[in-house]
Amino acid sequence: MQPASASGAGASGGNRQLKRWGPIIGIVAVAAVGVGVFAATGGDDESADTTVTTAAAPDTTAGGPDTTGGGDTTAPPDTGGTGDWTYPLSYSEAVELGVEGDIDWGDRCDTSTGRVAVPDYFAQECFAPFEGDNGGATAQGVTADEITLVYYEGLQGDPIISYITDAISVDDTNAQQFETMQGLVEYYEAYYELYGRKINLVTFEGTGLANDDVAARADAAAIAEQYQPFAVLGGPALTNAFADELAAREILCIGCTPGQPADFYTERDPYVWGLDGSAIQKQTHVIEFIEKQLVGKNAEHGGDAVKDLPRTFGLVYLDSSDASGELADRLAGEMERIGAPFAEVVAYALDPATIQAQATQVITKMKAAGVTTVVFSGDPVAPRDFTKEATAQEYFPEWVIAASTLVDVTAFARTYDQQQWQHAFGVTSLAARSDPTARGAYAIYEWFHGAPPPADDTIGTIAPNPALFFAVMQGVGPNLTAEGFRDALFASPGTVPAVSQPYLTYGDKGYWGDDLDYFGVDDATVLWWDPNATGPDEIRKEGTGMYQYVDGGARYLPGEWPTEEKLFDPDGAVSIYFEAPPGEEPKDYPSPAG
Repeated sequence: MQPASASGAGASGGNRQLKRWGPIIGIVAVAAVGVGVFAATGGDDESADTTVTTAAAPDTTAGGPDTTGGGDTTAPPDTGGTGDWTYPLSYSEAVELGVEGDIDWGDRCDTSTGRVAVPDYFAQECFAPFEGDNGGATAQGVTADEITLVYYEGLQGDPIISYITDAISVDDTNAQQFETMQGLVEYYEAYYELYGRKINLVTFEGTGLANDDVAARADAAAIAEQYQPFAVLGGPALTNAFADELAAREILCIGCTPGQPADFYTERDPYVWGLDGSAIQKQTHVIEFIEKQLVGKNAEHGGDAVKDLPRTFGLVYLDSSDASGELADRLAGEMERIGAPFAEVVAYALDPATIQAQATQVITKMKAAGVTTVVFSGDPVAPRDFTKEATAQEYFPEWVIAASTLVDVTAFARTYDQQQWQHAFGVTSLAARSDPTARGAYAIYEWFHGAPPPADDTIGTIAPNPALFFAVMQGVGPNLTAEGFRDALFASPGTVPAVSQPYLTYGDKGYWGDDLDYFGVDDATVLWWDPNATGPDEIRKEGTGMYQYVDGGARYLPGEWPTEEKLFDPDGAVSIYFEAPPGEEPKDYPSPAG
């Protein structure tokens, strides 16, 4: 079994030496990722337009972007609008064939747009309603009538997860989360083409802590033997054993493991899929940002004692496995390459019993080394102690967020020492935020059901996995298999480039070299902390202090980062989009709930 890895630029998951608390950073914050999932219908294998987007786009976890690919759809040439076609058939493909007028698209489709009739700017393209023989049992967990889908939930009260959620007062129960998942599935069944099948949704609560390899493997075996599902959504946050066991049993899973090395996915093709970017992918963005915008300049965003000094960088990273040190070494090597070597590198372990003592050591070493700019790659709770200690030592450096999971979330940043965090900025894979009550999964759920989601704090973490699954599944067509799922996903050009949702692609789009990409998010943006801004955080709690997104959240792919630095510049910065920008307003449709 390979070691679990994390999502930061310099840390990787696992459970060595961290006692029962585990490497918290391994939890992927799809809550704020706001995945706008796409219709993976694919015959067009060209990558999407990679022009940097500077206009806002509403967040979504319920819909998808433009796509004109055809998956396994085939049609004779030159049909003249009357030729045969096969499933799946998207609305745009029907227009291309000249048969859109021959198909009864039903009430779920707005034929004026060719998209499903939901109030979402990223609404999914309509697919032709299925008639005929769907092939019956095309794979394990698939019959002529239903698809068995397991929703994994962590052990209720797991102290590892509670250590994170308690910090920001998240109190959704497993029962509320499952009820929310049921509500999302009902939405997809109403608007997405499932080719004559319904979803048999099963919930499964884990039997061990989030980092328990043995329990995770046993849980995967139990799911396989008891339910024989086609797919599993979710998994233990801090071990890859669950995904490994499911793949060995040829069960597809989405978001079922913390980020792994690329070969983990390749060796388990086509069964394991991620949504967030990998640690190395994020590290690539961080290095390019530092090289182009920070190196060779003074630490002007730090406190009075450092702001007129040339930048001297230091690294603080979470040591959670052997891979953590390897990634830290890689980051240090890249800093050497760009002419900005670390003056000090300090690892820490996430142990609540010793974190304060570690904070004293970390800050003392950074200050003694003359570090003006601390690159932080760790968990979202430890900065409370680090920043408090830095203030106690009257040390006010710049804090660079190295795409660290959840550190870039307003709800957590409000818990840090604000005298310190006013000097914080960096790279995030998350997108510029939109008002969740107006757009995105929360809003779509309330529109569809007539009531807020039962898991109102965590719907953002629940929604991305099914959003990807259903978008791709209807693009596969009636012959549903794991191989077909992979082929459709690889063939898709990806999501719509936007500022309030990340850009996701899979396969061989070329952003990360020649290897196939089994991760989702490819781009990133820049943010800085504004201690005076007021508004709601990611779980709708009003407060003071918010992240500001540079240039309204403009996002960049590898190689596209600009050299102009606009940190702490309010001109063009956005903390949250309360209104959709011109041209991106979702259409208004009556709620099915009345």
